Amino acid sequence: MKNYLTGLRYVTGLLAINMALTLVGFAQAAQPDAAKRMRPSAGDPATVERMVADWTRAKAFTKEYLDAMPADGITFTPSKDIRTFGQQMLHLTAAHFGFASQATGVNPPAGLDVRNLEKMKEYEDKAALTKIVLDSYDFIIDAFKNLDAAKYNEKFKLFGAFDTTRLGAFEKAFEHQTHHRGQTTIYLRMKGVKPPNEKLF
Repeated sequence: MKNYLTGLRYVTGLLAINMALTLVGFAQAAQPDAAKRMRPSAGDPATVERMVADWTRAKAFTKEYLDAMPADGITFTPSKDIRTFGQQMLHLTAAHFGFASQATGVNPPAGLDVRNLEKMKEYEDKAALTKIVLDSYDFIIDAFKNLDAAKYNEKFKLFGAFDTTRLGAFEKAFEHQTHHRGQTTIYLRMKGVKPPNEKLF
């Protein structure tokens, strides 16, 4: 009887393990399809709406940073070997023009020297800086809105070096502006200014 019970427990254990492994395998097999269903496809209205909403929110958030910094803080830097507050903002501005034009073929505004924005004294003025930064957000938002949805997944080399898609270029640009805006938080702190609250929505 004892041997029978021991054997029964053994068989039951094997069945339980086999069932668990089967369920895990099923879940793993189903996962890619589930993820695919959850991810909006390129060209889908949900993708366009989400991207435009995120970029519009990012523009408003960056404006809060610009508004928060006093006029005499535009040329402030925590250390001489890094960008000033204004140059950080101009760096992300240049990237907006660069990423968008690379992804769509639309040129930046005529006469704008995108590559040398950080060196231009005129943008040490708070009003001028704010305008060019916000204009760059409008440029990249409009560029995305006007990009043919059929080209979203078209692969190309961003700046001739990085393999991505045209939609991917806009996603990388968003990541880039988030990074550099975030860097300026300490600039505000060191000027005695409370940074804007997080703006997730």
